Amino acid sequence: MAEMDTSSGGGHKKGPGVKKGKKMSTRVDLTPMVDLGFLLITFFVFTTTMAKPTVMKMNEPKDDTPPEEQMKVKESAVMTLLLGKQNQIYYYYGTLTAEGASEQFKVTDFNNVGKLILDKRNSVPDGDKSKSDLMYIIKADKESKFKNVIDILDEMTINGVPAGHYAEVDITDTEAALIKKTEESSGIK
Repeated sequence: MAEMDTSSGGGHKKGPGVKKGKKMSTRVDLTPMVDLGFLLITFFVFTTTMAKPTVMKMNEPKDDTPPEEQMKVKESAVMTLLLGKQNQIYYYYGTLTAEGASEQFKVTDFNNVGKLILDKRNSVPDGDKSKSDLMYIIKADKESKFKNVIDILDEMTINGVPAGHYAEVDITDTEAALIKKTEESSGIK
């Protein structure tokens, strides 16, 4: 609590025979203020709601779907994105053939992949079902980073690709070999 300390003197009268009066000083005890501070901190800690972790929603296909119930997609409406080392993205349209692999197989990075996704979406002609047939297939190489998978899924969301129009699939041996050859020729280690 606050208390008065009257040990030192002081006064207003000056002169040779005037007795000096005692000077009054105050001392404030801050112990209750510290208690109040800790009570407030405790109150806010207990009443604050913690941030809840958010989860990305993904529609994954069922593994036991019979072939006759699987979604059929036109070859012209498919874009395959392969994730490689050092934030490189390899892509091709339709089905990759051995004869046309050098012309079909292209390279980009995360700065330009959004434009490619939009270009593919805009290149599919409007029609009754053609836009709904548009499909992006995402395949990650063994040496790609998990961050790249999350980034490409974010790009799908940013560019307005609805859920169910992109899927994450295992990479084939042919695609892995093409990525390796392209990385070796580009000097990517």
